[in-house]
Amino acid sequence: MTSVVMEEIPDRVTIAVEISNCRGDCPGCHSPFLREDVGERLTPQIISELVKDNFGADCFLFLGEGRDPEDLLSLAEYAKSLGINVALYSGRSDVEAEYWETFDYIKLGPYIEELGPLNSRTTNQRLYRALSDNEDIPCFTRAGRRFEDITERFWHRGLDNSAQ
Repeated sequence: MTSVVMEEIPDRVTIAVEISNCRGDCPGCHSPFLREDVGERLTPQIISELVKDNFGADCFLFLGEGRDPEDLLSLAEYAKSLGINVALYSGRSDVEAEYWETFDYIKLGPYIEELGPLNSRTTNQRLYRALSDNEDIPCFTRAGRRFEDITERFWHRGLDNSAQ
């Protein structure tokens, strides 16, 4: 499934594409059908059409990784070549250096029902944004790039805001 979303990546109009063949097995997963090989294969041509058809979108989000990292990275590089940011939602606790080198946004962490989703202050999931060279804010470095944790940007949307 493909949709244009405004809440998955802060300050971005995002084309979100679900990637099948998920490696995760999170209890309470909102999309368990993505564990299977379903849907149409994503290609550079499809990415081009989606970007062209969604004028104003400035980010392309891969909701999942699938089982072919080389293909995913190639598609992400292609999307970047179109002049937009690329984002990845991974259910893993960490990703390989190539992912940190490529993606502008990376969400990490399996969904753990009792900890809640990204908009819960108790979540284990984190969303990281790559920083530009001129941004001087607290960050960490991975694969030669600087990233900030922007997870708290989601917390105003959560239902469990008792710990404000």
